[in-house]
Amino acid sequence: MPTPNLLRDLAKLASEGRNPDTLHIDRQSTLDMLTTMNAQDSQVPRAVARVLPAIAAAVDHIVTAFQQGGRLIYMGAGTSGRLGVLDASECPPTFSVPADMVIGLIAGGPEAMFRAQEGAEDNPQLGADDLQQLTLTARDVVVGIAASGRTPYVLGGLHYARSIGATTVALACNSGSAIGKAADIAIEPEVGPEVITGSTRLKSGTAQKLVLNMLSTASMIRIGKVYQNLMVDLNASNLKLQARAQRIVMQATEVSETQAAAALSAADNNVKLAILMLLSGLDKATAQARLQQHQGVLSKAVTEE
Repeated sequence: MPTPNLLRDLAKLASEGRNPDTLHIDRQSTLDMLTTMNAQDSQVPRAVARVLPAIAAAVDHIVTAFQQGGRLIYMGAGTSGRLGVLDASECPPTFSVPADMVIGLIAGGPEAMFRAQEGAEDNPQLGADDLQQLTLTARDVVVGIAASGRTPYVLGGLHYARSIGATTVALACNSGSAIGKAADIAIEPEVGPEVITGSTRLKSGTAQKLVLNMLSTASMIRIGKVYQNLMVDLNASNLKLQARAQRIVMQATEVSETQAAAALSAADNNVKLAILMLLSGLDKATAQARLQQHQGVLSKAVTEE
């Protein structure tokens, strides 16, 4: 049975309140129901916009971590944990980074991705244990994700991370959250009561997805994984991505399909290298050296005189 303290804590959270605009959603027509949900969802980007300075501060720390060989580690339970795992799992194919550069932890382990392991979130020691198993260091950044802002698993992880000097970030959907107070940086987009009371996979989950997209994508842009607005470090691991790689070379250099294919072949299918070779006229070895000189930032390599 929940304790009286837990009931009182939940009663204080905006994300757990009843939404006056959806009290009769169960009696609406399908179209009216969807219109109501859409109107509620439209509030989410505005809530995220209000916390952009905190997101920017987190990105700057993540970039520093990457530059020093550190990692970005997400941790959460339930929907929050799944969103972290999702964002982490999409970084290697999108930006060709090692699988252990961005990591997603979910309370209850990998099995919890597909079948709820709700009790696992109540143990703060499990959060600390999961980070210990990763051999967490002070170079890493740990992002604790919890819509309520009070998940014990996440709190345990953040307390452990701070104890060893890692940078800590909290992503919650309630201001003044417990995880926000436990972290170096608090990102707290307040989206208000959910369409269905307490179902934080809705507005809160959408807000978390937007913020996680920003944290990883902006950090990857800052370390040179994007040229202009093209993902020049993608891993062309299937036919669709191979076609996308060829299109990116064409878009960046305005060459033909044949020229782009030839450049990719000469560059061992390295999109960034193929673009530099085409734009600069350099041979493969010289282009590789120039990229290395500029820490893989293509815009700097291209503009070098």
